[in-house]
Amino acid sequence: MNPRPPLPPGPYLVVGLARSGAAAARMLREHGEVMGCDSGAPPEADGLHGMDVRLNTDGLDLLSRAQTVVKSPGVPQQAPVIVSARERGLEIVGELELAWGLIPNEFVAVTGTNGKTTTVELLGAMYREAGLPVEVAGNVGTPLASLARAIDPAATVVCEASSFQLEDSTEFAPECAVLLNVSEDHLDRHGSFDDYVAAKLRVFQNQSEDDVAILESGFAGQPGRASTVRFGGPDSDLAEREDELWWKGVRMLPTSEVRLRGHHNLENAMAASAAALARGVEQQAVCDALRSFAGVPHRLEEVAERDGVLFVNDSKATNVASARVGIEAFDGGVHLIAGGSLKGGGFAGLREAVASRCRACYLIGEAAEQLEADLQATVPLHRCGTLERALEAAAGAAVPGETVLLSPACASYDQFKNFEERGDRFRELARRG
Repeated sequence: MNPRPPLPPGPYLVVGLARSGAAAARMLREHGEVMGCDSGAPPEADGLHGMDVRLNTDGLDLLSRAQTVVKSPGVPQQAPVIVSARERGLEIVGELELAWGLIPNEFVAVTGTNGKTTTVELLGAMYREAGLPVEVAGNVGTPLASLARAIDPAATVVCEASSFQLEDSTEFAPECAVLLNVSEDHLDRHGSFDDYVAAKLRVFQNQSEDDVAILESGFAGQPGRASTVRFGGPDSDLAEREDELWWKGVRMLPTSEVRLRGHHNLENAMAASAAALARGVEQQAVCDALRSFAGVPHRLEEVAERDGVLFVNDSKATNVASARVGIEAFDGGVHLIAGGSLKGGGFAGLREAVASRCRACYLIGEAAEQLEADLQATVPLHRCGTLERALEAAAGAAVPGETVLLSPACASYDQFKNFEERGDRFRELARRG
């Protein structure tokens, strides 16, 4: 395992007390005094007993008592408490790096704009198929900090790492790091595409020559010292040639046997396979998982079929690139529900997919006006406002053999708590009929 840095000194102030921050606060309780603050009142904070917790506040009044500030992924660098902590010379550490430092297990970290959750869950399935202990955590459902002192020492941690988490890392060094893809996203947080890419590439910066970097065949350059494994192209280590997958010259299986839908998911499958095989998982187990793994909730999740119309929940498609591949997973006849809260950037990147695959678009949320402007002269566009009205209109217009697809290309925060809540609501409405 790569060496871990010493735990920074307490007392600790955890900033942001939703899922990741609350887990970090609980993890730190045995290491010293823990305080917590949040600008809102997340429900996860209710369980933080025995520590000074301040809600609906900026937390500035707690800084004088802290030696280390633990920053949750959702807290921006410009938050007043983070700026003030930096000015005071306090140590600031992200939840990902803090938890990694207290979990002495092998790590496989997966980052990229799209496909992270699918890839880490598929990797978990590959390890389980091989009978190897594994924990899937990170930006996906289970906070990494919750695994500290509660994990099999022999288990591999397959960790989804977002740009928000990686921008806070300084020493994070996974034994295997995977970069799936990078396209414009989160410009409202990072400020520029270059800064967003730089945050992603931090996953490689501390790797040693004994580690592995998994990269798409077209990615230019070598981002660190690790040995490189390529996937995707016909000459890659994990190659696609004539509708078959090959690993270092050995045939694996026909691409038609990969259960996940869509070309983008074939890329995710190749990335996961390359990572698993590079870390010693048996090829047969990898192939068996590719044949059986059906995907994750909220990502091209087929939730209902009524009167010959398929209803698909792709609520996790929170940016243009993800929504585009969601639309392109279908040959045509798509009634697209898109919109939500804006993240920076436009929607022109959807035009070709919408024009070639969609019958109509049903626009919701604060992004509806910009979507309408960017998608003019493609297909009929309907301003529906809410998800309920959009689904009703789309279902009423769709005919047998067509698809009603929620693939929003936007975050959910204007009308929902998160993309999961939005997808759950779509699923409920689709099944209700």
